[in-house]
Formats: sequence, C-alpha cells, structure tokens
Amino acid sequence: MTTNVQMEYTTADAVVAELVRAGVEVVFGVVSIHNMPIYDALLREGSIRIVCSRGESGAANMADGYARATGKLGVVITSTGSGAGNAAGSLVEAWAAGVPVLHLTGEVSSKYLGTGRGYIHECKDQLSMMKGCCKEAYRLRKPEQAASVVRQAIQMAQAAPAGPVSLEIPIDFQSAIVPQSKIEAVQTVQAAHEIAPVIPAEVIEQIAAARRPVIWAGGGVITSGASEELTRLADLTGAAVITSQSGKGSIPEDHPQCIGHFAAYEAVKELLKNADLLVSVGVRFRGNETSNWKVTAPEAHISIDADYTAFNRNYEVTHGLLGDAKPILNAINEALNARGKAPEAAYVAEVKAVREQVRATLRATLGPYEAIVDGMRKVLPKDAILVRDVTVPANVWGSRLFEIYEPRTSIHASGGGIGQGLPTALGAQLGQPDRVVVLMAGDGGYMLNVGEMPVAVQENLPLIVLLFDDQGYGVLRNIQQNAYGRQVAVDLVSPDFVMLAKAMGYEASRIGSPDELVQELETAVAKRKPTMIVVDMNAVGPMAKPFGGPPGAADAFKPKKL
Repeated sequence: MTTNVQMEYTTADAVVAELVRAGVEVVFGVVSIHNMPIYDALLREGSIRIVCSRGESGAANMADGYARATGKLGVVITSTGSGAGNAAGSLVEAWAAGVPVLHLTGEVSSKYLGTGRGYIHECKDQLSMMKGCCKEAYRLRKPEQAASVVRQAIQMAQAAPAGPVSLEIPIDFQSAIVPQSKIEAVQTVQAAHEIAPVIPAEVIEQIAAARRPVIWAGGGVITSGASEELTRLADLTGAAVITSQSGKGSIPEDHPQCIGHFAAYEAVKELLKNADLLVSVGVRFRGNETSNWKVTAPEAHISIDADYTAFNRNYEVTHGLLGDAKPILNAINEALNARGKAPEAAYVAEVKAVREQVRATLRATLGPYEAIVDGMRKVLPKDAILVRDVTVPANVWGSRLFEIYEPRTSIHASGGGIGQGLPTALGAQLGQPDRVVVLMAGDGGYMLNVGEMPVAVQENLPLIVLLFDDQGYGVLRNIQQNAYGRQVAVDLVSPDFVMLAKAMGYEASRIGSPDELVQELETAVAKRKPTMIVVDMNAVGPMAKPFGGPPGAADAFKPKKL
C-alpha cells in the first residue's frame, strides 16, 4: 500500500531520478536494510518496474540478460557485503561479455567504513571486491554528488568497451536530504556515429585487392548495430565470415558465406592459413575459441574495434581502425562499391564448400541429437532468443548448428561459468516479452540458480526451459575421461525435475526421443506459459562421438613439465 506522504528530496530520490533520465524501465534485485531507501524511492517515483529475484547472483544475471536481449542498460540492486559478494560472479560474466550493467549496492554507515567493528553486513573492502569483478567501481563519498556520480557510472557502463559498473552508497547517505540540482551537459563531444570516418586509402586498397579475404565478426558488431553493414561487406568482397560465440547473429547464419562459430575446425584453420587478408570486427579472439591462440591468422590483418586495448592483444594487426564499427564499415563499403569491387567466384564457391564441410563433420558426431537440433530450428520462430548455459548439447551443437538469423537472439556464458543460464534467460524474456525465449541448460548447472524459477510465474514470463539431464556435470565428466581415463565428483543426485517444475508453477514434461521433444516444444510455443521440458539423455541415447571438451582441453590437465 502506498501513501501520499510528502518527503524531502534525498540521495535515494536523486539516484532514481538519474535512472529515469537514462531511460531505465526495469530494475532487478533483492531488497535489504542497506538499500531500502532506494527501493522506497523507486516505489514513490512509480515508473520503473521492480523485479524481485531470489538471490543477488540471479538478479545480476537477469540484468545482464535483459541488456543483451534489448541493447539497453541493465540495472541490478543488491545489499552490502555478502549480498554484493553474491552478485560478484554474475558481474564477472557481464564483464567478460562486455554488457552494460549498473550495479547499485549499499554500504555500511559512512562513519563505520573500514573500521572492522562488526557493523551488520560489513565487508573488509567491498570497493576492491567490486573493482575486481567489474569494469569500474565507485563509492559515493558525498550525498550531494549522488546525481553526478550515478550519471558518471551509467556513462562508464555504456562507453566502449561496455561493461558492468558498481556504485556503492553508504546506508546513512541514502536518506540524506540533498539539493534537487539540475545538471545539464551544455557542451558535448559530437557522437562518433555522427562523424563520417575517414578510412586510410591503403586500407581500402588492401581490401579491394584481396582475393581470399576472411571476416571474423565478434560481439562488437552487435553492440554497434552493424549487422547490415557487415553482411554487405561480405557480399561486396566474397569473404568467408567466421563468428565468435558473441558474434552469432552478426550475419544471418543461412548466408552462404557464413561459416559461423567454427574457427577451431581443421577446414577453417586451413582456410585461414591460405587467406590473404583478415578483417576482424569487434572480436576478442578468446582462448577457448581459437584453441588457445593456436589458430593462425593471415599476416595482413585489418582490425576494427572501439577498444584501444583490442589491437595486438591476441593477434597482430597491420591496420587498427579505432571507433564505432557501423560507420566504419559503411564507409568501407561505399568506397569498395565505388571501385566496383567484385568477389572471386571460385573463392566464394570454396567458402561455401568449407561451410558445408564443417557442418557435415559436426553432424556426423551427433547421433540422435541431430534430429533434436533440426526439430528445434523447425519449431522455433526465426526471431526466437536462444540462451545457452554451459552444457554438452550447448557446447557441441547449440552454439554452432542451431542457426541464428538476427542480432541479440543468441546469448551464452562468455566467461564459461555454469548455472547462470536460467536468470539470464528470465532477464531476456522480460526485456523481449513478445519473443519466444528458450533456455538450454544441464541438470548440474541448473541447480545453482534453481531458486529463480518462481520469477517466471510471478512476472508472467513464458520462458521455455530445455533441461538436458545426464545426472551430473557432463562437460567435466567427458573432459576428465578424455584426460585421465577416470572421473571424480561429477555424478549428481538430482530432484525429479518435472515435479519440481510443477511445484514452481510451470508446465512440465519429460521426454526421451527427438519426436517427443518436437511435440512438447510445439505445445510450449503455442501455450506461452512458463514451461520445462526435461530431456532424458540416457533415453535419447549417446552421441555418435562422445564430447571430449573444447579443443586442447584434455591436454591442459595431463602431467607435464613446465
């Protein structure tokens, strides 16, 4: 029940006013004695939706998933000390993926900061903890500066390279009466996308002269909104397009030149070895996607990135173009078009052949799961959002064979941490309520955040959970078997997931064949209710070739001299 009691303007009001100014529509979090003034200010202001998670870890993942699915700022509010610490791992994931998230957390009363006197929820050095898991972390040191500091934190979270930013506000500051100052930016730097970039002539010449070019597209393409420009560059040059995990959706994956997320496959490595130019766009070249950088790149390498530190970090570049990918790619395309650049027909045919070869190679390993991935793609709308937790099906085929056609419809764990899929998918569904959102998860990882299941019912979110149940940590089980020939600490006793889901308010079923999965998935898409489909992997049967972990994973654990 709300009241109309007039209150003085406080730090909490200033915080909420800045959220409104930034266009924030929803916040995720857990209310606490160390953030209650902010929650009350949100209630009184009234325009921002408050989503109550069941833990701070889940709340941060929800904010992350919301930001990835919408391109907007994600906002998470946590308590102090252990509450902020609970969110740390999820904020690491947002940092790894370059997602703009604002983390608002309380702190102990300002006069007790750093004293170690045992103030409730006290942490030895919360600010350093947050600095370690975020792009940046701030502490409000003067209540009157709340608006300025919140605005600075939001801008930092969204500035390239984007990432989570934490702001801690001591509890006594949150209720402090502050002036209702109007802070206006009266002189601003012209936005990068409003300035026509000047591309060096030698860059245009190098691209135009390339006969065997390769484009490597990362998440920066999607952040920039440059998918159309990237696809046009592929069409103009005839380039093969490799995507990172984060880059899935940067080009429609049914495009004949889209090889996709197959960089470590032998046929693709050979294509790269024989390429005469690499154009990389907003890609980090992560270790697990390049066999720990054993994939070789052409000597001629043009890199487009908004991050100063990206150049020469993993692969040397001959030309680094710093800035927003969308206008840079557009300028390159216009210059190439003016020159009448024509693709090499024989090379385009070779690229198409490699595309089909790597898919056929992977399909040959799947056994009954080939029918599952094909069935999923047939049933789900083209704009469905597929969220993948770390699990064998996601690693093997969910991130490669399930075609993605649009930006922001593929979400995965960039940092490789298990169990974050459920809350991330909940955030994505809340951000895109009219889309079909499907989570691929494994039974082991799913239990880490299983408590967030009721959020779907409480918020009326029609999330579909595909839970692949192999009674343990399947990825680790296979890596151990491959590395040591034995297994330890990977077999788990799980609940009856169908009963659990029904108790949480979900529609639920257990299936043991591809045909059953397709039937249940069609029903779930039509019903638009929270749904769990448990895939009994023992009943479905084994893959034709067991998953042995990412390339080189087993070798990393075998005894060796350093």
